[in-house]
Amino acid sequence: MRKVEQFELMRTDFEKEGLAVRAIARKYGVHRRKVREAIDSAVPSERKVPERTCPVLTDEVKDFVEATLTTDRTAPRKQRHSAHRIWQRVRDELGVAVAESTVRAYVAGRRRELGFAQRVFVPQHHEIGAQAEADFYEAEFDFPWGRHTAQVIVVRSEFSAAARHVAYPTQAQPAFLEGLELGLRFLGGVFGVVRFDNLSQAVKKVIWGARNVEQDRFIAFRSHYLFEASFTTPGIEGAHEKGGVEGENGRFRRQWLTPVPSFESWEAANEYLLACCIKDLDRRLPGRDSTVGEAMVAEEQILGRLPEEGFELAELSNPRVDKQSRVRVRNNFYSVPASLVGRKVAVRLLPGAVEASWGGRVVARHDRLHLKNAESLHLDHYLDVLWDKPGAFPGSLPLHQARARGDFPASYDELWAKLKARLGQRPGTRAMIEVLLLHRDFPRDVVVASVSKALDMGAINRASIELLARGALAGESVQMSMLEVGDLARYARVLPDLGHYNALLGCGCGVAS
Repeated sequence: MRKVEQFELMRTDFEKEGLAVRAIARKYGVHRRKVREAIDSAVPSERKVPERTCPVLTDEVKDFVEATLTTDRTAPRKQRHSAHRIWQRVRDELGVAVAESTVRAYVAGRRRELGFAQRVFVPQHHEIGAQAEADFYEAEFDFPWGRHTAQVIVVRSEFSAAARHVAYPTQAQPAFLEGLELGLRFLGGVFGVVRFDNLSQAVKKVIWGARNVEQDRFIAFRSHYLFEASFTTPGIEGAHEKGGVEGENGRFRRQWLTPVPSFESWEAANEYLLACCIKDLDRRLPGRDSTVGEAMVAEEQILGRLPEEGFELAELSNPRVDKQSRVRVRNNFYSVPASLVGRKVAVRLLPGAVEASWGGRVVARHDRLHLKNAESLHLDHYLDVLWDKPGAFPGSLPLHQARARGDFPASYDELWAKLKARLGQRPGTRAMIEVLLLHRDFPRDVVVASVSKALDMGAINRASIELLARGALAGESVQMSMLEVGDLARYARVLPDLGHYNALLGCGCGVAS
């Protein structure tokens, strides 16, 4: 029986039945004070709750929460902690078994004290298979070369809430189109409508009150996949017309990219993002019986069929190779073999790479540069020229870049120094170039291992390194040792010093040249 109903019965017994307070208390098993309270008012008073402290929220937990909120002040705005994320870190990093509601209440109180504003959202209803949303957002990644602001494209189903996130260094159109393609394939089909902002990768010109003028390659892309593109209202008025994907961006950043993650490469970053997208399929949205993954599987049965062949994402061009054996692509320079100087080559500009072809064969492949007037030079493209000009080898930019990329390890410098000490400056450099030419016939790791092994054996020549490389490919262990010359050692002579002859030639004494 609810308290208000009990009050009603006690008041009735007192007013209409004429029962005494003691009799009413005995009848309902309550104290006489409760009966007098019911007689005085039909509305029960609020129950007094004593002020309590949270014993689980120790000083350690509070300090951790305080430090996290303090760190968030200097963190990227969209990669700050949610209360849920803070609770996860308290549980995982501190090992404290605390209820999420307890942490949420404490974090909310501290945020109110710090003046954080609260946002309000309007719930939406979405039909299965009807529409998807696509958007770019920024996230900070740490790489061995420093912190970089990644451009992450996300494609999200409005119905299932499944989403695919892909990171790129820039928002270039090839990256935009590849991200859309990966998103559609992850979600399992083609949606009738995909909603976008008025981003330049898709829209050439915004016309108020009429259809936007779209980019030619974007028109070809949606024609390939046969979906309709819908664009939000230009300006601030359309900022919240894609609430689902906007909320997904923030949720994903807080859940998987907070604190700022570290990766060895862009490939490793996207492998991590894909793993996170797959894990998100197990989450369950409020008010739903099925998981995101189960809803995605159900939606796949309704979506349009994906084409068997993907869209040609590369931008094609035919630049001419300049005198420095480079082609210019989007204001950056990439090397090709020196034998192609003066010729036109076919170039494919991909989201993360640049490929140059000649005669139907790929002759150069570089990681795509995203600066301006930068150069990517491969040492192998210049070896034939450096053979004729060994003096240009030590200070060459291709050699400098090879060292920076780790393609010219310390063992190569050691071999080069020993070759120069034994043969002289120019012949020793040419001998080193001959060793580098072995990369055209053997895998890089085999040549590197063979050079190290030759140094250990004291076999400082190209023939020995090639023999070791062939043995490694054949799965054989080649053993070499220095020969003992025995009594022949007494015929060894110190090489003469030719410095006096050089002085004689330069004295101008009329010596015939």
